[in-house]
Amino acid sequence: GRKSHRIVEQALTVLLNLRHRGACGCEANTGDGAGILMQTPHAFLKEVSSKERIPLPEPGAYGVGMVFLPQAVQERRECERIFEDIIQEEKQHVLGWRTVPTNDESIGHTAKSAEPFVRQIFVRRSADLREDMAFERKLYVIRRQAENRIRYSGKVKGGSHFSIPSLSYKTLIYKGMLMSVQVEPFYPELRHPAMESALALVHSRFSTNTFPSWDRAHPYRYIAHNGEINTLRGNMNWMHARQAMCASDLFKDDIKKVLPVICPDGSDSAMFDNCLEFLVLGGRSLPHAVMMMIPEPWSNHESMSDEKKAFYEYHACFMEPWDGPASIAFSDGSVVGAVLDRNGLRPSRYVVTK
Repeated sequence: GRKSHRIVEQALTVLLNLRHRGACGCEANTGDGAGILMQTPHAFLKEVSSKERIPLPEPGAYGVGMVFLPQAVQERRECERIFEDIIQEEKQHVLGWRTVPTNDESIGHTAKSAEPFVRQIFVRRSADLREDMAFERKLYVIRRQAENRIRYSGKVKGGSHFSIPSLSYKTLIYKGMLMSVQVEPFYPELRHPAMESALALVHSRFSTNTFPSWDRAHPYRYIAHNGEINTLRGNMNWMHARQAMCASDLFKDDIKKVLPVICPDGSDSAMFDNCLEFLVLGGRSLPHAVMMMIPEPWSNHESMSDEKKAFYEYHACFMEPWDGPASIAFSDGSVVGAVLDRNGLRPSRYVVTK
């Protein structure tokens, strides 16, 4: 639980060592996607935002969003305006925007041609949101409305270039249509000594079911995924059927604002992440939600406890398995975990340290 820049450095070294794992296009310098998820680096953000005259409150009292925007100035400003309107409608306060320094010298033409304008937005938590997760839930409601109103409405010029890799008080994601060796050069601030985290999740993508794009790079907001979801069409259809009956004491009327739960243009990994996020913000712990979506083969498991079998049997009433082959690492900024598909069709390597 101790934050340090060393953790970020080590994570980026892991990413460099995954160079063999990710794919590139016909251009050797255009990657399928790579990135890093970390805890919100408050000390760093406080330092850089003060230069922009953005007064950041204490950790937990604000959320930070990593936002991909159109390069055209007018289109970008329109996206930002709508985003700010939604934040105000949800009774939160925009502290300000910060342009993230990027260096695209190392990336190929294909990645450059689709390169977004990268900015961070800071959102102050309203006084009536006393619980941390109530604020995280509100940021999710804001993000889903922004995606629906800007990206998916078809009414906003340049809206198809708008996406929000992360909007959270707990985590921040730096990613893009990059190779693993390009993440740190593209985002030079990752080298800043105040860029600190107590955990990190990294990923280098090999695109199989969808074309590479900036928003489809991993990590997503909760997961990084190696493999594919073979049951995807059924999972999507069942989720779509269920959402009409969804009710939540935590979301209350806000639940209507986040529908549809699954974004239609995402990869299988993105859709898994959409569903997992919905389950977690609906009140379950992250491991609980993961076990709902990827249950072990429990029915004839000789050494599994009756209690655990009962857990899986009970949750089978709510959700069908999202079947692999899949190796999924997950984090909510508090814990890091990993899970294999129940058929064991993807390898995962791990070291037990303590």
